[in-house]
Amino acid sequence: MVFRGTIADAPDFDPSADAETLYNAMKGIGSDKEAILDLVTSRSNAQRQEIISAYKCSFGKDLIDDLKYELTGKFERLIVSLMRTPAYHDAKEIHDAVKGVGTNERCLIEVMASRTNKQIHDMVAAYKDAYGSDIEEDIIMDTSGHFKKMLVVLLQGTRDESGVVDADLVEQDAQDLYAAGEEQWGTDEAKFIMILGNRSVTHLRMVFDAYEKIGETSIEDSIKSELSGDFERLMLAVVQCIRSVPMFFAKRLYKSMKGLGTADNTLIRIMISRSEIDMLDIRECFRLRYEKSLYNMIKDDTSGDYKRTLLNLCGGDDDLAGEFFPEAAQIAYKMWELSATTKVQLRPTVRPAPNFDPAADAQALRKAMKGFGTDEDTIIDIVTQRSNAQRQEIRQAFKSLLGRDLMKDLKSELSKNLERLIIGLMLTPAEFDAKMMRKAMEGAGTDEHALIEILVTRSNEEIHAMNDAYQNAYKKSLEEAIQSDTSGHFCRILVSLVQGAREEGPADVERANADAQELADACNAESDDMEMKFMSILCTRSVPHLRRVFQEFVKCTNKDIEQIIKKEMSGDVKNAFYAIVRSVKNQPSYFADRLYKAMKGLGTDDRALIRIMVSRCEIDLFNIRKEFKETHDASLHEFIQVETMIGDTSGDYRKTLLMLCGGED
Repeated sequence: MVFRGTIADAPDFDPSADAETLYNAMKGIGSDKEAILDLVTSRSNAQRQEIISAYKCSFGKDLIDDLKYELTGKFERLIVSLMRTPAYHDAKEIHDAVKGVGTNERCLIEVMASRTNKQIHDMVAAYKDAYGSDIEEDIIMDTSGHFKKMLVVLLQGTRDESGVVDADLVEQDAQDLYAAGEEQWGTDEAKFIMILGNRSVTHLRMVFDAYEKIGETSIEDSIKSELSGDFERLMLAVVQCIRSVPMFFAKRLYKSMKGLGTADNTLIRIMISRSEIDMLDIRECFRLRYEKSLYNMIKDDTSGDYKRTLLNLCGGDDDLAGEFFPEAAQIAYKMWELSATTKVQLRPTVRPAPNFDPAADAQALRKAMKGFGTDEDTIIDIVTQRSNAQRQEIRQAFKSLLGRDLMKDLKSELSKNLERLIIGLMLTPAEFDAKMMRKAMEGAGTDEHALIEILVTRSNEEIHAMNDAYQNAYKKSLEEAIQSDTSGHFCRILVSLVQGAREEGPADVERANADAQELADACNAESDDMEMKFMSILCTRSVPHLRRVFQEFVKCTNKDIEQIIKKEMSGDVKNAFYAIVRSVKNQPSYFADRLYKAMKGLGTDDRALIRIMVSRCEIDLFNIRKEFKETHDASLHEFIQVETMIGDTSGDYRKTLLMLCGGED
């Protein structure tokens, strides 16, 4: 097995000399923290155990006790944890997860889903030795239901590790999983537990491929729709670890540092437990998925001696290296393959209201706006609980019955972001897109991100409708507006997209191979030629075809198309191509990322937030919510609640967004 850790045995190791160095670093007033962290992070765990023994022999003292006394906070937790053996460290993490106030289910899931049989057996023995109780009994007492059953199965450490695969059993298991979930009303959880808890990694990877062919959906999507709560999270973690343990940990690390505050316990646990196993692979997966090196993420999110120790464990900055790794490229290939074969069922959060009466709604809206003051609650409830087609009927009924323009009345009664949001919902999708394009180009400066987001994600039909709406509203073609407001290759890309002439239909395998080779060859060409070649393929081919092209590109180059775009291009051209690739790979994930960026940082980008919530609520906002939770470990509902609080004193804007969001995940 190739060593893929960042911490290895130190050469010319002398445990007595190291023990003395640590003793000197801690004696007297204050302690030399840099000396401690540099020494501890440059020795393997086995060498650290020898240092502990030498320290006791030389000074008659317990090294861990001295470290606890001298150090404080997260830095102390990190250094002391590094001094424990892996088995005792895992045992302590599990003990803390079940014995404190409440249960830390995420810790149980992470450890139990990712460890080998030997690691589990060692942990069970260490737990018994350290705490005098049985780990299985403690977990059983602290958990329940199918979640408990799966944990107990994993705790046996009996997963088949032979590597032998029976093709007939692969097909049988795939059929059994499909029959246990998608094919029936209700779910046979026992079947999921038995197969996912015992079969070998190689076998299960083949089962997942077979499952996709049978069900035309990924095993992950089935688990998300069939299971729930901690049991769902545990089974997803098991599947992710079967597919790629490094990618599983890359996601966990990202979530520990993104969102509301840093989950330091998770960060410490992973950095310690993987530093001598697969930290290099985790770093590669991290950069592949999150467009940023793990090193830089740690650097931005932590501080002081704690940060220095974590960076030593991380071992290097991949952004600085600028290399592409074969392991990451293979994972990228598999990701594109999964994207190409999975059929995602798009789910909205706003649907047509039953027993709809446009005349009654029109009267209720008029009453809410008549007289002194405005009944915002009634307006919000009606507008957010009707489909766009129903809202158009309400507009018509308002004019027919009351002789008034509903849009004008709403504008005069509402203000700021609430007005923008409600008016956006009352426009047709085409009118709304046209208005958003206009807003992105009017005034000082251009909102290039908005132009990219709209043109990259709309279908040909939606683009044609938007063009007509723009011409009708502003007496000028959208293409002319783009040409007068942008320039160069970026302008050409937008003009190409605004034609609404993207090919439709499935991938052509032979042509996809040729397209991939053309893109690969273009990477060695001059910048202008490269961008034109990318435009000729990325802006014109169908989405299924592009998925196949990007998959074959990995095979041609051992590089991922996303990394090439980021490394070789710049500015708006880079952003446009990158958005196309992200949208082709997973459009709900692209929008989840856009929503996150709209709400994080200095102030909320309300225009982007409104644009996405309005335009996606009747298409795929439920899918976007799921992707948001998966990536950021916090619900979209929670984010909206927190991030819109400052600028929305009345709470009506926030309430409307939350109604569109449709629920807490």
